[in-house]
Amino acid sequence: MAAVERILLALQNESAGGESLLASIRIAVMPIVKVFTMCALGLLMASKYVDILHASGRKLLNGLVFTLLLPCLIFSQLGQAVTLQKMLDWWFIPMNVVLGSAAGSLIGFIVATIIRPPYPFFKFTIVQIGIGNIGNVPLVLLAALCRDPSNPFGDSEKCTKDGTAYISFGQWVGAIILYTYVFNMLAPPPEGTFDIDNESLPLKSTPMGDTTPEQIPLLTREEGVCTTSQNTSKKWEIKGLLTYLYEKLKLKQILQPPIIASFLAMVLGAIPFFKKLIFTPDAPLFFFTDSCMILGEAMIPCILLALGGNLIDGPGSSRLGFRTTAAIIFARLLLVPPVGIGIVMLADKFGFLPPDDKMFRFVLLLQNSMPTSVLAGAVANLRGCGRDAAAVLFWVHIFAIISMAGWIILFLYILF
Repeated sequence: MAAVERILLALQNESAGGESLLASIRIAVMPIVKVFTMCALGLLMASKYVDILHASGRKLLNGLVFTLLLPCLIFSQLGQAVTLQKMLDWWFIPMNVVLGSAAGSLIGFIVATIIRPPYPFFKFTIVQIGIGNIGNVPLVLLAALCRDPSNPFGDSEKCTKDGTAYISFGQWVGAIILYTYVFNMLAPPPEGTFDIDNESLPLKSTPMGDTTPEQIPLLTREEGVCTTSQNTSKKWEIKGLLTYLYEKLKLKQILQPPIIASFLAMVLGAIPFFKKLIFTPDAPLFFFTDSCMILGEAMIPCILLALGGNLIDGPGSSRLGFRTTAAIIFARLLLVPPVGIGIVMLADKFGFLPPDDKMFRFVLLLQNSMPTSVLAGAVANLRGCGRDAAAVLFWVHIFAIISMAGWIILFLYILF
């Protein structure tokens, strides 16, 4: 009721209130419009009129983003922002990402069960609903918000510094979710491709390359153990055990460049000696961090150009159909954010959040109200369903222009 009263009082103020309302709408709309514009330019680059962003080029661009540009962005931003004390104080930021993804995926599972998307897009639908954009869009959004002199968070420089630090600290767990949960959820069906005729029934077959090939090297080594000494035998046993655990735990998928960069940034940034050596502007090795910052700035435009190019067949080229696409948009933009608000409010009530830090709470709320993750779309492109993911991203971001404006206005009135 108190929030409703504040909204009514603001609306009664014809001058200041009206300007504040328009400013909030502008802050909410502009970053989404920028994302849409860059995707549109990617579409133009892939069109027959320009024809320089081919399918193979887009795949290479995605690989460049995940291998170099995204790790550089995470390393430079997180390394400069994090300290050991801040990691202890900010523990709920990664927890919020995990809880938000779990709650969103649960909502996605319920929605997918009800609407029954075409085969083999059941898990795809869950991912598109459950995984929000916790890095790219919030960074652009906060930059636009803090740049406005009338922003409610005060000093523009402090607003930008705090907001960027909070968002960067949540990106490492987002990278882990992308390369473990999302990567496996978007695995091709047993047929090996998403290009399946909807009229045909899915064939049940065992996945190729199962555990047998993984165990062949171990069996070979065991045969050679009999002819070696006891010490050599123990070495082979330990090495075989480590290899077995490496394959079974899928560490090769988990230990990807963005995740390695996240852990390096947290470890080096939390140790004062290394922080002064690498991350401070007058540090001897700051040239490396500065180079990473330059490369990291290219991540967002590159990934958006690649995803926009996937729309060359048109935003209606998705095989999901109108019903599934509409359900994804509705669930992601209207069903997931209220659950996220409940998570943040409950955490605040139990004292899990730093006291009197409105920017901290604003970032947590943003994490749960973003449109579908652009990077999840890039993973989908690597897994063979990029065209469908790009079409979903196109429509989700179109409607997010309206939904984000409403949610941000609500967040500001809740916090202030």
